[in-house]
Amino acid sequence: MPKIIKNGCVIDDAAQILVLDEGQAPEALNLPEGPVFIPLAVWQAHKNTLAGRAGLGVWLDSHESVEDLAEDLDSIGAVALNFPKFTDGRAYSGAALLRTRYGFKGEIRAIGDVMRDQFFFMQRCGFDVLQPKAGKYTDAQLEAALASFKDFSSPYQAAVDEASPLFRRAQRAA
Repeated sequence: MPKIIKNGCVIDDAAQILVLDEGQAPEALNLPEGPVFIPLAVWQAHKNTLAGRAGLGVWLDSHESVEDLAEDLDSIGAVALNFPKFTDGRAYSGAALLRTRYGFKGEIRAIGDVMRDQFFFMQRCGFDVLQPKAGKYTDAQLEAALASFKDFSSPYQAAVDEASPLFRRAQRAA
């Protein structure tokens, strides 16, 4: 069972992340019971029957836009954004857009090449769950990584999270 960081704790997570096989049609995918993240294409093919399903999330690959999901966010409890490699930062923008432009209050999960050095910044952009690749970190390394959220005592850039005094100041001015 994969480990995630959620609410400042390392916990086991039963959610599956489904991936379409090459050539597999989104309409043909059978969804398992329980918590699951499905690709955007599967959501688009089945959203009429899946809307509001408990434990359902949609994941977007780095080349997919959160705007493609914007109209459906009220029907989805969680969105996962994929980091195919640590140098691809498009998911940061996706998380920030989900929180600010679209007002998404559900879970935003970072999946893929999620690295400790980026945990603090992921949180600042709106991610509230971090899921490194299975086997990337030991349980002890993940526990130690919780300190990453305190790497900077005084963030000076505005961000989606409310930890930044500048973000709160900008909100009051608006």
